[in-house]
Amino acid sequence: MSDEPRRVLFVCLGNICRSPLAEGVFLHLAAQRGVLERFRVDSAGTGGWHAGNPADPRSAAVARKHEIDLPSRARQV
Repeated sequence: MSDEPRRVLFVCLGNICRSPLAEGVFLHLAAQRGVLERFRVDSAGTGGWHAGNPADPRSAAVARKHEIDLPSRARQV
């Protein structure tokens, strides 16, 4: 197996709801398991109308409830 980190990209429509939440959950679980350095994780949307925005407040609230950080800003694939 290669020493290069695996790259994971989570994609949804606008990159403010599902994909940033999926990215945050993945990062959280990988950190808990001590394998975060094995991955390069990102999220993006198929549309660009939310580019630069943080996660939607509803997704952010769900993440906060579970002590999960949502580090990314919306971007288009």
